[in-house]
Formats: sequence, C-alpha cells, structure tokens
Amino acid sequence: MRQLNVKKESQVLCSYPKYRTPKHTSYEDLERKYWKNITYVSPIYGADVSGSITDPDVKEWNINNLGTILDYVNEDYGISIEGVNTAYLYFGMWKTTFAWHTEDMDLYSINYLHFGAPKTWYAIPPEHGRRLERLANGFFPNSFKACPAYLRHKMSLMSPQILKQYSIPFNKITQDEGEIMITFPYGYHAGFNHGFNCAESTNFAMPRWVEYGKRATQCQCRGDMVKISMDTFVKRFQPERYELWLAGKDIGPHPEDPTRSTAAAQPSINDVLCNKKNVTPSPLIEQLLNQSPKKKKPKRHPIHQNKNEEELIFTGEEVVDESCPRFWTIYMPKPGNPAGQVSEPSSVVITFTNQCEVI
Repeated sequence: MRQLNVKKESQVLCSYPKYRTPKHTSYEDLERKYWKNITYVSPIYGADVSGSITDPDVKEWNINNLGTILDYVNEDYGISIEGVNTAYLYFGMWKTTFAWHTEDMDLYSINYLHFGAPKTWYAIPPEHGRRLERLANGFFPNSFKACPAYLRHKMSLMSPQILKQYSIPFNKITQDEGEIMITFPYGYHAGFNHGFNCAESTNFAMPRWVEYGKRATQCQCRGDMVKISMDTFVKRFQPERYELWLAGKDIGPHPEDPTRSTAAAQPSINDVLCNKKNVTPSPLIEQLLNQSPKKKKPKRHPIHQNKNEEELIFTGEEVVDESCPRFWTIYMPKPGNPAGQVSEPSSVVITFTNQCEVI
C-alpha cells in the first residue's frame, strides 16, 4: 500500500509545471538544462521505499532475490539491511539526483528501471576512484576534515565539466526503462532522472568483493551508516588470512591502489561475535574481547556550520529527521566560463524542504 501511495503521489507531483520535464531536443540538451537549473526548484524524490514490485516467482534477475554471497549476512548474522540485502524502490521525477558516492561497504549494486523516464548516470572507473576523492577533498576541505568518508553522506556533486577540467576519466550512459545498470566495487557514480519513473535497486557481492569490503572507508560521524561485519566473508573466502585479520595484521594493498600496502581495519569484538557460527571463541577472539575499547560517541558532522567557506545558501523549511541528508554541496563552472577556463568553481549548498525525499 505504501508503494502504491508513493507512486500515485509522485505522478501527481510530476504533473505540476515546476516539476515537469522541460522541452528538449536530445538527452544532451536535457543534460545541459539539468546542470544549468540544478540550484532552482528542489525536486521531490520518493527514494528508499522498502519493497519490490518484481514477481516473487521470477527466477532470473529478481532484484529482491539475487542469491549472492551477500545472503550470508542474513544466514550467519541474522540481519536484514533494507536496501542492501533487500530491495528498495525509487520513484523519481525531473532533476531528482543521486550525488557522487560508492555503495555501502563498496559493494556491487544493481538498478532496474521498471518504467518511466530515463535516468542518466555518470561513473568513474574504480581504478580512478582515488583521484576523484583527492579532487573532492580539495574542493571540500572542511567536509574532509570533519569526516574523511564524507562522500558516503551523498551530499557532494561535481559537474562533468569539472571532471574534464581536472582530467578525471568518467563514463556517461542513459538508462531506459527495462534496462539494468550494475556498478562495481569502489565505483563512484552519480546521476539524475529525466522525469517520473520507478527503479528497483539493491546491493550484492561476489568473492572478489571481500578485499574491497575489508578496506572500505567508514563514516564515523553519523550513527545511521551501514557497516557490515566482514567476519563470515574473510572466514569463508580468505581462511588463510582470518587470524591475521583478527589481529589487525592483514597487510596488503587496496585492489584499486596496488602501490600502497596497509593493514585492513581490525574488527571489533561485535564484528566477530555477531557471527552465530563463532560459538567457541578462539584465543585470538578472547584476546580481541580483552582489548576491545569502550565505544565512543560518534562525532557529529558540522555540515550546518558555514565557517571559513564562502557559500551561497538557499534555505527552506527545516528537515526534522536527522538521518536525512540535508545539504548538497555542488561544484559547477561559473556562468559564462567554458569548461577549460574554470579556476574557482562556484560552491552552492542547498537545503531541501522535503524530509528524506532527496538523496
């Protein structure tokens, strides 16, 4: 019933002139209109609606039942994470946007566009993910200082012109209804919807993801971020490294940064004990239990503090739900400057007026 209501409400809203897709001659023309008008008229995204509209009897490409190794999260931990190992629905309209991010725990993702207007995607090849991060850190130093994993907040946009200016390779593709998009581990992506549509999405994993998952950055400033214990995956797919991983001595390179070796993050005692199959603690687990520090209160991200940055702020109705991304920071060329002449991109922070409806 909730899914039906969201669909009907989205269709009605999309009929309003201010939310209607503008006239355009091509996808490229619509893309130009998107970046030109992104700071005006906040759209409403019916995002993160738990559920699926795929027939449960479908055996092939059933978004809600992919049957990958990510199912061990439910099997071994007894945990269901909405939108990660279950499906989410997204009801979009013109200009609804997903900002630059990788998936939680750098997982794979799959997105099926059931019906409606197309969706434009921008994607960075995983081997260039570090370059995108360095570029973003230079543009958003305060965000990076407050939370090194701030891109997981899904609040920062950089236009294709900015990526071209700084020679960041990217791919662009338009997804039509009936088509599937798959993103790979540590693959940064962003995009927008052309009009009213409905997509279904979830995450999945394959054995090659395990090394990415062990070394995925984690946001420490918010309590609603997804973190999945890697215990069952390391034990099942890298048993020869399990004891090293428990001891915090699993040294190796990130799969997309082979020139630099570091130790994978040592698991907490909760990361290990959440696995129902760890019924007989080993000496290493006992040692981990003894040295486990007290949990610190997460540090809040000071995104509301407009200090040491010149930002144009569009303020609207206050969002009450603290788990909802409230601002986006957008870097685009200044009006009138071609892409090759951008020296100081304009920074815009937008306050969206609808609770948790835009991500």
